[in-house]
Amino acid sequence: MTQDDPPRPGGVGLVLGAGGSVGGAFHAGVLAALEEATGWDPRQATVVVGTSAGSITGTGLRVGLSTADGMARAEDRPLSPAGARLMAGVGSRRAAPPLEAAGRRFRAPTDVAATLARAAARPFAARPLALLAGLLPDGAMGTEVISEGIAAVADQGWPDDPLWICAVRRRDGRRVVFGRGERPPLPAAVAASCAIPGFFRPVEVDGEAHIDGGAHSPTNADVVRDLGLDLVVVSSPMSLGGRGLRLAVDQPARRWARSLLAAEAAKLRRRGTAVVAFQPTADDVAVMGGDALDRSRLGPIARRARESTLRRLACPDMAERLAALRT
Repeated sequence: MTQDDPPRPGGVGLVLGAGGSVGGAFHAGVLAALEEATGWDPRQATVVVGTSAGSITGTGLRVGLSTADGMARAEDRPLSPAGARLMAGVGSRRAAPPLEAAGRRFRAPTDVAATLARAAARPFAARPLALLAGLLPDGAMGTEVISEGIAAVADQGWPDDPLWICAVRRRDGRRVVFGRGERPPLPAAVAASCAIPGFFRPVEVDGEAHIDGGAHSPTNADVVRDLGLDLVVVSSPMSLGGRGLRLAVDQPARRWARSLLAAEAAKLRRRGTAVVAFQPTADDVAVMGGDALDRSRLGPIARRARESTLRRLACPDMAERLAALRT
């Protein structure tokens, strides 16, 4: 199967949500636990959907980065020989791009969560955040640190297997799914998906300015609803799983993200596709903190996500729910 072919009926979709650097570490832990507990290699997913941080993780999978190397990278440990060759042109995850000098002047640690919370106050608007995001002033930071990193690992362009990358067209707030049809240069597609409004400058693709796909939805799981997949696995760093009470400034935003994911999952289930979503628990979020771009705790976040996911995978019902991973 190639990007030019529609994903085959059946199979497993992998949806990787938004969440900044912290979200990337969460993905690393979830994916490592999935492979450890089930034997399923996420690189074999029928289709990978990535939004913002998830587009970076998804690209890594599609170019061959293993879950073990994803964990090693989050923890700033040496990679396998294959992983080291693959990532030779990319710096350490903890070697921060020039976010500190410019970024701290233009954002507070909770800016992303606060924007989401304001959007959650308008529950009857279809996609209030996408429209709101389009009105924000351009950010001060360029996305070159993202696009150059993608270019270093994906020098052959789009991978053969389906990779769908979600962004938002700023002009009208419409979601765009790169890779499903239109395929601009992959580094530009990923950079557009990661262009946090008000922080990064929008990314121009084919003459149109695009911003972070999380402005439409942190997960965008519904884009695979017509594929007839057996199972969709979702890693959603920006929502909140479980019922634990957590009083924090980002709680409304996380509950809003969870409600969007629930609606997307319902669309998939109505079409006969099973959905298993991994969302941070209240204890996980305590480790993740409130700043999605904080790189100082990526290792502990990845380890916590792995441990939390392994505990969930040990529940008696999970073997049946994830049966499609073993076929």
